[in-house]
Amino acid sequence: MPWFRNFIHLSTAITRKQPPRKSPAIIAPPPPSLTLILQHFSTDARYNHNNPGLGPTKGDEKPRVVVLGTGWAGCRLMKDIDNKQYDVVCVSPRNHMVFTPLLASTCVGTLEFRSVAEPIGRIQPAISREPGSYFFLANCTGVDFKNHEIHCQTVTEGVDSLDPWNFKVSYDKLVIASGAQASTFGIKGALEHATFLREVHHAQEIRRKLLLNLMLSDVPGITDEEKRRLLHCVVVGGGPTGVEFSGELSDFIRKDVHQRYAHVKDYIHVTLVEANEILSSFDDRLRKYAIRQLTKIDLIFDTLVSQSGVHFVRGIVKDVKHDKIILSDDTHIPYGVLVWSTGVGPSPFVNALEVPKAPGGRIGIDEWLRIPAVQDVFAIGDCSGFLESTGKPVLPALAQVAERQGKYLAKLLNNLGKAGGGHADAAADIDFGNPFVYKHLGSMATIGRYKALVDLRQSKEGKGLSMAGFASWFIWRSAYLTRVISWRNRFYVAINWLTTFVFGRDISRI
Repeated sequence: MPWFRNFIHLSTAITRKQPPRKSPAIIAPPPPSLTLILQHFSTDARYNHNNPGLGPTKGDEKPRVVVLGTGWAGCRLMKDIDNKQYDVVCVSPRNHMVFTPLLASTCVGTLEFRSVAEPIGRIQPAISREPGSYFFLANCTGVDFKNHEIHCQTVTEGVDSLDPWNFKVSYDKLVIASGAQASTFGIKGALEHATFLREVHHAQEIRRKLLLNLMLSDVPGITDEEKRRLLHCVVVGGGPTGVEFSGELSDFIRKDVHQRYAHVKDYIHVTLVEANEILSSFDDRLRKYAIRQLTKIDLIFDTLVSQSGVHFVRGIVKDVKHDKIILSDDTHIPYGVLVWSTGVGPSPFVNALEVPKAPGGRIGIDEWLRIPAVQDVFAIGDCSGFLESTGKPVLPALAQVAERQGKYLAKLLNNLGKAGGGHADAAADIDFGNPFVYKHLGSMATIGRYKALVDLRQSKEGKGLSMAGFASWFIWRSAYLTRVISWRNRFYVAINWLTTFVFGRDISRI
């Protein structure tokens, strides 16, 4: 076997390079590292090709669906796609899906990080076991629509000794579900100094910063002013993510910090900065209730016992420094942890695609989620939006929108496969069926203190059930527990919630 002979030659070469030892004792040399072996094979001419990757499928093979992204849209599509009709290839810089509604809870230890991450191999098992289905840890760097292929580059961040590989993947059907990136509106310093709560590693970074600042503020010699800065958590953006994180952080301060960091408990506080109204998509009554609960302080017999309420500031951020933000009225707000949650915008990959764009810079799609300008290419999730010619409004960047688009498109592709239109350029004369129609199912958000908001109206002006309080919090938890992708993660989440309720949050900085 060529690879085994190469391995023996490499081991022998490394053995010969070992310096002679004075001791007569024979000591076996350390085995070569995996990185060294990969480097050796990557320079071997037999393992290098001019055009590495997956070529076009043949007529007797299953058609190939290539999915870019592992967010709500892409994962729901991969979950429902019929792998008896299609080979599924997923290309993404992460190998898991993040259950984003519960991501804020991981920042303060209410949930463990793995409780909100679902591996792609569990969502679509064919990727792990079928010979024509794969997952590639890579970024898509370009799309050749004419030749039905994508250009990719592997993700090797954190491994300095490995250079990224470039390869190509041919597709019969391409689904772009690459999502969007956090929007900073061009504010200077936001990208460099703020943390965006969109990925698991963002939550890990927030947790490390928060616990580090708690421990540093307890060190002798730190001035009161510096303690207040280190323990000041500023959240920019009053949407559901910003409000839920503020509520979780307030609960963490009130229940855990006051008990375990008694020396600095009076210095830690939270500020929520929003230019307009918080939770603008919710009912006015619910918004006012949320503000009252967030800013509430604990009093017993008119005596202040806990000042863990969120300080609400209405303003526009114009500059971000490493230790403070500056508002448009020149107000300076020092911070130790800065979380940025002001919405999303198109990614550089989406901007670079030469296709018609919808309002906001999204990829333009028709009623069947197709990109009209090219064949066999669809776009779903936050990266896409209806073209103005369809007469439909651009849908909000919500998880429920993306998930339902993924579900619809999987059914559409399955029907195309059954009708013989799975291969490239084979679906031109096939009826695609009913177009995609979205109906809003409502919104939910937790605000801490065992309180939440539930707004089940289909629109802001529509009529329907809206409620707040403990009953809403119970509904919020029950709904999200049932929406977690797998039974394994549902079990993790339930156990984490129970453990936190009984023993409090884990404050270890790992």
